[in-house]
Amino acid sequence: MLIAVDFDGTVVKDEYPSIGKEIPFAIPTLMKLQTEGHRLILWTCRQGQELQEALDFCAKRGLEFYAVNTDDPEAGEEKAGGCRKLSAQLFIDDRNLGGLPDWGAVYEMVHDNLTYEDYLRRIAGKDNKQGLLSRFFGMK
Repeated sequence: MLIAVDFDGTVVKDEYPSIGKEIPFAIPTLMKLQTEGHRLILWTCRQGQELQEALDFCAKRGLEFYAVNTDDPEAGEEKAGGCRKLSAQLFIDDRNLGGLPDWGAVYEMVHDNLTYEDYLRRIAGKDNKQGLLSRFFGMK
């Protein structure tokens, strides 16, 4: 799977333009996903020196990316007239609807090919087809 991963707020605490503390298990989880054959794209608004600092931060911890801000590492950021829309199969970002689950949940969902709703059902021990909103509002 091609996975786009945000940096600030996802791999590290969001202290942009500085680099915040590493979010526990973020880098080890991403490295584990790579060993399982997934390709990772660093997908960030950082540019220039700030981008290089993020790449260096990850590289120092052993994490290298397939590509940066593009799904085609040969074309670089200038593909498609500068368009940075990616054709990744999955995006991991703290600005996700519902926020960023912990990295253990992220790994389990990717590894087991679960939707977030499937994951919630699993951890709740429920295997019914009742929708997420229905469960929250007690509807049947």
